[in-house]
Amino acid sequence: MLLVIALGGNAFAKEGGRVGSPEEQWERVKLAASDVADMVEEGFDVVITHGNGPQAGLLAERVGDYLSLDMVDAATEGWMGYLIANAVTSEFMRRGIRRSPIVIISRVVVNKNDPAFQNPTKYVGPIYDEATADKLAREKGWVFKWDARGGYRRVVPSPEPVGIIELDAIRLLIKEGFIPITVGGGGIPVVVDSGIDGIEAVIDKDLASQVLANAINADYLLILTDTDYVYLNYRKPNQKRLVEMTIDEAKRYYEEGQFPPGSMGPKVLAAIRFVKNGGKAAYIGPLGRARDILRGIVGSRIVK
Repeated sequence: MLLVIALGGNAFAKEGGRVGSPEEQWERVKLAASDVADMVEEGFDVVITHGNGPQAGLLAERVGDYLSLDMVDAATEGWMGYLIANAVTSEFMRRGIRRSPIVIISRVVVNKNDPAFQNPTKYVGPIYDEATADKLAREKGWVFKWDARGGYRRVVPSPEPVGIIELDAIRLLIKEGFIPITVGGGGIPVVVDSGIDGIEAVIDKDLASQVLANAINADYLLILTDTDYVYLNYRKPNQKRLVEMTIDEAKRYYEEGQFPPGSMGPKVLAAIRFVKNGGKAAYIGPLGRARDILRGIVGSRIVK
């Protein structure tokens, strides 16, 4: 059985809107490595993906005069893939698992005419107060939107992923028993014309993970995040947790606006698309509890 594990920002820092110290990043990624090892011990072949919003935002803020956003995406794939690979290898050594992770810097194809380029929505970087956000918007021309976690974050175009250039290599590595770490941060957005050109954007990692999962005929998609369930009316007095949804139910809730576009929305949409396109089930639940999620103890599952 083949499982794609999509790691959220909390796999690298306690707060998704910022980047922790190197020591904190190492400590957090150990939880993700434990989840991966648990799934291998359960008999799954595993592919790992991850987000990069806080990391991409930080790099763009510090070195934006020297790197375009697609270059930043590439840099974070290497940075974060390295952290995951070391943590997974160490956990495998501790448990006596004879498998090897391998990092693939991935280019993900987007349509250069995607309407997303006219409406930036993807959150990157830390949370700012209003005054700081206004100052950065004036100085750098950035666009900011309110984040439900309590502040303003930069938003950038997030075009739809339509293909993965390294797909054949990923399939070969799975066949040979490796554990690919790929489409990190949604992959590096590129357009294909007479050649291949990088483009300034950030692809949503959950949607890229879904495209990958269906392309490699994965059985399951597991999205690990910082919440125990998907909720209706999240953080309201009538909040209700969702243990299981059919794709029709999930689609109805999504279209009603129950899941914000900058947080739970892409996760639920990725789950819907994955199951609709042949996946057996998709799961959304807390980092560090992968076994419990698949056993139905915690987390939400989306089924046909």
